[in-house]
Amino acid sequence: MEIRSAPGHLPGSVYSVVNEGQQLEMNQEIPECLLRPCGWLVPPGQHSDLVVSSRVRLARNITGMPFSHWASSSDLSRIAETSLRAIQDCSSMNGATVLSVEPLDSLDRKYLVERYLISRELAESGMERYAVVGRNEMVSVMVNEEDHLRLQVLTSGLSLREAWQRVNALDDEMEERIYYAFSPVYGYLTACPTNVGTGIRCSVMVHLPALVMTQRIKKVLSAVTQMGLTVRGIAGEGSEIAGNLFQISNQWTLGASEEETIEKLENIIRQIVDNERKTQQDLWVESRTALEDKVWRAFGLLSHARVLNSREALELISQLRMGLDLGLIKGIPYTAINDVIIQSRPAHLQKRAGKKLIATERDAIRATFLRDWIRRYTEKEINRIHES
Repeated sequence: MEIRSAPGHLPGSVYSVVNEGQQLEMNQEIPECLLRPCGWLVPPGQHSDLVVSSRVRLARNITGMPFSHWASSSDLSRIAETSLRAIQDCSSMNGATVLSVEPLDSLDRKYLVERYLISRELAESGMERYAVVGRNEMVSVMVNEEDHLRLQVLTSGLSLREAWQRVNALDDEMEERIYYAFSPVYGYLTACPTNVGTGIRCSVMVHLPALVMTQRIKKVLSAVTQMGLTVRGIAGEGSEIAGNLFQISNQWTLGASEEETIEKLENIIRQIVDNERKTQQDLWVESRTALEDKVWRAFGLLSHARVLNSREALELISQLRMGLDLGLIKGIPYTAINDVIIQSRPAHLQKRAGKKLIATERDAIRATFLRDWIRRYTEKEINRIHES
């Protein structure tokens, strides 16, 4: 495969990694392949009723080069060129799309953040920052973020081991082409001390409505923190909890192998999932009418509301999802719920509209989008209820 460009300079905002001999395809905006539903959402993984996604990320740096935040423009250019030329030779990234972040407007950057393809830090960065996205968005690489390379795999449900196998295969391919900054004592060297060692960051997004309703979530989160894990909201670091969605990840990477880190997190997630299921069953026995009311109120608002802001939409989708868990709502796959959470976020609504929108316009379009979405999946069920 070949990327055709002048040495040290990679023109254009978007281009594709293609087989050698083919013409390089240039674009000035996010290509159509990244405007479809996220490919990693299907097939659903284990515990997909409560676990939205699993992610494994590796932080890597090129030996002899300063970390990105301290690198000069010429250093960043050399890092980018070395990284992209290594990536293009990796079979794991065959057919990938490469995006230069600098020429992208703020809407496109936010869109990529909402799809978990780039971090907010990369979105706010300047020159010589790139994202390389695999065909189904499961595998991706950020170039010149906090570290020179951030290799990432996203999968549906509780599937950390599958994600680890995929990102490890890419890492092995990259290590054949790049000399990583590595210490025999400390392991992989990274810009942030918390990533030194294996450089692995594993995270799982879970939906825990019953634990939140009963306030048992406080005890759960306290225990998780004491075990050396960290909890964030749907948008990652610095984001607040919304829609009863929690991202739980390891905090340290030194002193434990990748397999030990994954096993520890998986075991904890399984315990939390079991706790949520039991709590939902307890609520069903103790407060069935209140639960039914909460679910059907959410269904009614999603079916008829004319204005919905982001947070309100997330909360309503959360209650609808719990209705699926309890068997009250039928006909909506969990993968569709996961997809609509992403598709109803601000930048996605604006990309669909083809223009930037103010908050009030987004809220109206979001409500229309969700009305159409829920009608598409539940029309048969509504007719069945009316006929019974």
